Amino acid sequence: MPRARKGAARTQARRKLLREARGYFGTKHRHKYQAKIALWRAGRYSWRDRRARKRDYRALWITRITAACRMRGTRYSLFINSLQRKGCLLNRKMLSQIAIDDPATFDSLVAMAK
Repeated sequence: MPRARKGAARTQARRKLLREARGYFGTKHRHKYQAKIALWRAGRYSWRDRRARKRDYRALWITRITAACRMRGTRYSLFINSLQRKGCLLNRKMLSQIAIDDPATFDSLVAMAK
């Protein structure tokens, strides 16, 4: 009995791999071995950066709130602490949006926090 060598399945697997690596530079989108390594690496970076994105956005929101607080003569840490003590349920994303889009409302939040 002849040895089975996965003819169609192997071709389909290679095509799928190279299709996923489309757009990569050099041999990374032409050769199966290089494409496989590039896809592993891309997967690792995308996994890591999905988590880093959350940290980056939180840092951005805190920077915006800090700038808005300084314009109104208070500090970020005091502002956040007093909001939490008052039971304000706004998160940092919403606070930064309010600081940008609606300064009057942010003024009232700062007054409530003081």
